[in-house]
Amino acid sequence: MRTLVRMFLEQMGHTVIGEAQNGKEAVDLYGLLKPDLVTMDITMPEMDGLEAVKRIKSADPDAKIIMCSAMGQQQVVMEAIRSGASDFVVKPIQKERLQEAVEKLFAGQGTKTGVL
Repeated sequence: MRTLVRMFLEQMGHTVIGEAQNGKEAVDLYGLLKPDLVTMDITMPEMDGLEAVKRIKSADPDAKIIMCSAMGQQQVVMEAIRSGASDFVVKPIQKERLQEAVEKLFAGQGTKTGVL
């Protein structure tokens, strides 16, 4: 999934500045890289996406995070939104839906993002 998301984001003109293999690494990288946007899966080893969102938002309330989830995880998606995720994209990831979510977050800013 990370490879596909990276490809879509780069095709949209964004720069991917980091990738994490698990939630703990995502939190640590966020602190180091301070990306404009984070895309995160809910299901990850070591620390799940929900906990990672909570920790990132605790450190940076302005963090922009798009969660990715499978269809059967709607309850978890709602919890992610309550935890601070900005939007969610259902897997399998469709480029158009990802682009819509990213554009909505950065409407009017005219910037390309550094993405984790």
